[in-house]
Amino acid sequence: MEDTSQPLLDVRDLSVAFRQGGRETLAVDRVSFKIGRGECVALVGESGSGKSVSALSVMKLLPYPAAYHPSGSVRFKGEELLGLSERDIRHVRGNDITMVFQEPMTSLNPLHTIEAQLAEILALHSGKRGAAARARIIELLSQVGIPDPATRLGSYPHQLSGGQRQRVMIAMALANEPDLLIADEPTTALDVTVQAQILKLLADIRARLGMSMLFITHDLGIVRKIADAVCVMTGGRIVEQGPVERVFTAPAHPYTRALLAAEPRPDPAPPRPDAPVVISSDNLKVWFPIRRGLMRKTVGQIKAVDGVSIELRQGETLGVVGESGSGKTTLGLALLRLISSNGPIVFMGDAIQGLGFKAMRRHRRHMQIVFQDPYGALSPRMSVADIVAEGLMVHHPRMDEHEREARVIRALSDVGLDAGARFRYPHEFSGGQRQRISIARAIVLEPSFVVLDEPTSALDMLFQSQMVDLLRALQRKRDLTYLFISHDLRVVAALASRLVVMRQGKVVEQGPAAELFKAPQSDYTRALLAAAFRMETAPGGAVSE
Repeated sequence: MEDTSQPLLDVRDLSVAFRQGGRETLAVDRVSFKIGRGECVALVGESGSGKSVSALSVMKLLPYPAAYHPSGSVRFKGEELLGLSERDIRHVRGNDITMVFQEPMTSLNPLHTIEAQLAEILALHSGKRGAAARARIIELLSQVGIPDPATRLGSYPHQLSGGQRQRVMIAMALANEPDLLIADEPTTALDVTVQAQILKLLADIRARLGMSMLFITHDLGIVRKIADAVCVMTGGRIVEQGPVERVFTAPAHPYTRALLAAEPRPDPAPPRPDAPVVISSDNLKVWFPIRRGLMRKTVGQIKAVDGVSIELRQGETLGVVGESGSGKTTLGLALLRLISSNGPIVFMGDAIQGLGFKAMRRHRRHMQIVFQDPYGALSPRMSVADIVAEGLMVHHPRMDEHEREARVIRALSDVGLDAGARFRYPHEFSGGQRQRISIARAIVLEPSFVVLDEPTSALDMLFQSQMVDLLRALQRKRDLTYLFISHDLRVVAALASRLVVMRQGKVVEQGPAAELFKAPQSDYTRALLAAAFRMETAPGGAVSE
């Protein structure tokens, strides 16, 4: 008979090491923590601190035998998991312990429908098939807030929004009502409104099922909203742990204090009403046709950007915020003439709307973009020197090799990387360092206008704060004009002097950022601000707005 007085999960002195090419790397160093029944424990820390490796060890999902445990014990309901065979651990995974991963698009199979992926789990773990499985799938999708779940059974992952994909992942994790849910950064790539919905969903499910949770995140704000206890990790070790309120109000370790102080400092570039206009648009539209039938007849339009007028002056930052699918990124791509649009665009005094590829080339070096995912944006086959110098070779083909190398070194120095970094490859750098390389690639051409598309969304709090300081310093040094696209209103508040709020392709409201943050005029802006700044944790771990 199961002893309910013992913790559900008891991790003691757990170490994880990796063997690679004759070298051994210690990723987790003797960590210990417990999770009680119905309790939520958060693991927090910067990228590479060992959070995810610790969680994967619980489910034995590490790449054994390359990974091994020099020490430690993982006991679940009193049973040692580390010694279980692969066959035995499968009875624990999916039934008793399940996991929700950070990026649902890479976790879901793009070739299978939502129904097929959920049905596979039910057939494997509970033996449900046919009508019984279909009824359970509809019930699960309804429980996680998917509207009209019966109509979504035949959908593929790419046909769902980011928030809907994450809800499907949660439905898959909850299919067999596990005792412990491990959530690994489940809200990182989501906008603030969807993030609030996912956190509330997890809290409601936890209360309804009496489920325990191990929640991994780098966002301390989320920890306060959902967790009972917190373990702070750095360098593979837990340096502090305890009840959330105690750790947050009286942190004992210097690293915990540094994390809590890592909130981006609000210091946007001041408005410059007399500065020249760098880029402007008037009633800009980006409509994508909906085609159906054998003849692919156009039956409607997706209005991704629908009549947006903006104006950016030299040296200022315009923040563009809104939920996923609001048209933020499409607006940035249209202003750079990377996608087709309708409506005048004027860049540095020249009308660029309708210009062809060759005619646009002379403007390209003055306008650059930094993408959200630096790993996907950087070629793994090119060295950092080649990546940063590529634009110089295209736009300054007569520049000699010595001058080109000097420009690359100067750009890397400006983003906080030493000259030796240019001989290495992207996979040898952390996420924050890769984003610095992306910024160096953009500024090496000495542009006037840079679109920053969610450049901090995948970074932990310390790196976010450093990135905001870096972008601010570069702007002042080079007199750059930024269009800053983000769903993180705290970062926007730190950088943007003016704000545009978008929803469903339209501008809901715009104006000075300080005024909009202080007194938003639209219900939608108020909802965004409430989700970002004013969510509170209700008693029992439930999230309320």
